[in-house]
Amino acid sequence: MSSPDPNPAVADGGASAAPRQANPGPSPWEDAVLAAALMAVDPAGTGGVSLRALAGPVRDQWLSIMRDLQPEGTPMRRVPLHVSDGRLLGGLDLAATLNAGRPVAERGLLVEADGGVIELAMAERIAAGTAARLTMAFDSGEVVLERDGLAMRTPSRFAVVALDEGVGEDEGLLNALLDRLGFHLELTYIRVHEAIACDYDADDILAARARLRSVTITEDRIQALCGTAMALGIPSLRASIFACRVACASAALEDRPEVTDEDLSVAARLVLAPRATQLPPMEPPPDAEPPPPEPEEPDQEQNQSNEQQEPQELEDQVLEAAKAAIPAGLLAQLQMGKLRRSRSRATGKAGAVQNAPSRGRPAGVLRGEPRAGLRLNVVETLRAAAPWQRLRREERARVGQPSTRIEVRQDDFRITRFKHKSETTTIFVVDASGSSALHRLAEAKGAVELLLADCYVRRDKVALVAFRGKAAEILLPPTRSLVRAKRTLAGLPGGGGTPLASGIDLGMILSDSVKRRGGTPVLIVMTDGRANVARDGTGGRTRAGEEALAAARVVRSLEIAALVIDTSPRPQPQGRDLATEMGAVYLPLPHADANSLSQAVRATAI
Repeated sequence: MSSPDPNPAVADGGASAAPRQANPGPSPWEDAVLAAALMAVDPAGTGGVSLRALAGPVRDQWLSIMRDLQPEGTPMRRVPLHVSDGRLLGGLDLAATLNAGRPVAERGLLVEADGGVIELAMAERIAAGTAARLTMAFDSGEVVLERDGLAMRTPSRFAVVALDEGVGEDEGLLNALLDRLGFHLELTYIRVHEAIACDYDADDILAARARLRSVTITEDRIQALCGTAMALGIPSLRASIFACRVACASAALEDRPEVTDEDLSVAARLVLAPRATQLPPMEPPPDAEPPPPEPEEPDQEQNQSNEQQEPQELEDQVLEAAKAAIPAGLLAQLQMGKLRRSRSRATGKAGAVQNAPSRGRPAGVLRGEPRAGLRLNVVETLRAAAPWQRLRREERARVGQPSTRIEVRQDDFRITRFKHKSETTTIFVVDASGSSALHRLAEAKGAVELLLADCYVRRDKVALVAFRGKAAEILLPPTRSLVRAKRTLAGLPGGGGTPLASGIDLGMILSDSVKRRGGTPVLIVMTDGRANVARDGTGGRTRAGEEALAAARVVRSLEIAALVIDTSPRPQPQGRDLATEMGAVYLPLPHADANSLSQAVRATAI
C-alpha cells in the first residue's frame, strides 16, 4: 500500500504540526479499510462507522470495499434523509389492508436490515426524532411498533454507516448517534491514488465470524483499554466497550484465540484515538524527586508491585499506540487548549425551528379537521380509516345499507404538520462611551456591514443599539437593507459615561419584540463590562454594576441567545461576570477588527 502523506500539515487540514515519528504506522486509508473489515466481522458489536467525507471517488471506493466484505445474503438498506416513521419502523400496509379488510403490517427499513448494514445518507442533517428512533432500536435490538392498530416487536440488530458530509466543525452527527458508532473515520484528506483495494474478502469475514465466539480477552487487557480511555479524556463508557469488541474482532480476523497486545493497539488506534479530547498527563521530569511512599509492610509492598507492574506497562503500550494515531497537528492543538470540537448543532444561523400550519417542511401528521388553511393528508387519512372498514361494513349491513365503498369518518381525518426555521435577528448592543469609543464603533460598523452581506441568503436581519452618556438608543432597527444600515451607521456618535444596564434593557426589549413576532433574536453585547451610570442617569460604579448584572439575569430568564464580547485592552473579571449572569458565551477580543468580529459572531454559539 502507499505510504502516508509526508506533509503532516496537509494531512491535518493545514494545522501546524510537529515532525512525525520514524515509524508512522499504518496509513489512514489502511486503517479505514481495516475498520470496514472489523465492522463486517462484528456488525452489531462494533455499532458501525461514522464516515466523514464528501461524495467522491475515495468515499465510493471505501463503500464498495465495505459492501464487498459483507457475506452473501447480508441485507443492505439505505435510509434517506427525510424518511418517514412508517418506512423506517414499519406500519400499516394500506393497499393490503383495504383489500383484506383487516390490519396488515409492512416491514420497515430497520427490520429489513436485521443482521446487516444500514447506510444513513446525509447523516449530519438527520432529524432528532429520526435519530432517537434509530438509537432506540440500536440499544434494544428490536423495533417496537404500536400504531395504526398494530402492536408487535420485531428483532433488529444492525450496523450503521453514517455518511457525514458536514463542512467544518459546525456540522456533524448528533452526539447520541455518534456515541453509538465504534469507528470514526475521516477520509477528507486521503488522495485518490491511496485508495487501493482491500487484502480481505468475504470468505475471510465468514471464517472470522465463526472464530469470534471463542476469542477471549483477559481482565488486564480490558483494564488497559479502560485506563487508556480515561487518560485520553473520553467520557463515554461505550468507547471502552467498543474497544474491547474491536480487539476481539481483530484477534478473530487474524486467527488468534486470545486478544494480544497487537489487537489492543488496533482498538486504541481505531476506536479511542479519534475520540480523544485531551492529552494524557505529562510525566514528571527526570530530575524531579518522586513523593515519598507511604510506609508499608515489605511483603505487602512487593506483592502490590508485582501485581501492578504488568498491567501498567500494558496500559502504557496501548496509550502510546493511541497517541501515535492522533494527527500531530491535533496534538499541538490539544496542548494549546484550542480544540473545541462540538458535535452538537448550531441552530442560530438559520433560526429556531417552529411549527407552522401550512408552510415549511412536512413534520408528521396529527388528528384534526382541514380547516383554517390546514392541509388534509389523504394517505394518512385512509391509513387511519383502513383497519375499521370491516366493522363499518358490518354495521351498514345490519341496518340494511350494505356498501363496498371505503368509509371515512371525521375521527379518521389527519392533517399534515409543517415546520420552518424562523428569521434570525442579530442585535448588536455596543458600548459607545469613553475615549476609545470611536475605535469600537468602527469595528461594530464593519461587522454589521459584513453580516448584512449574508442576510440576502439567510433572510436574516441586523439591528444596532448604542449606549453612552445617560441612556441607550436604537440606532438601527431590525433590517436587512445594506444601504439603510450604512446611512445610519455613518453618523454614529460616541463619548460619555457607560449606562450598561440601560443598553442591556433596550437590547432585551428589542429581542422580546422579535420573539413575539415569531423570530429568533441573538443578542451581541460589545462592552468592557465597567458600568458607571445607573438606569436613572446618576453616577456610581457600585450601583451601576449591580443594575447591569440584574439586567443580565433577566436576559437569561427569557432564554435569549447571547454573546458578550469583551472589548477592553486587558480583559477584566467584569466582562466574564456579565456573561455568566446573562448565560452568554464570553469572548475576549481586545484587538479585533471588523472581519474577525463578524467571524466570531458566526462561529460562537450562533
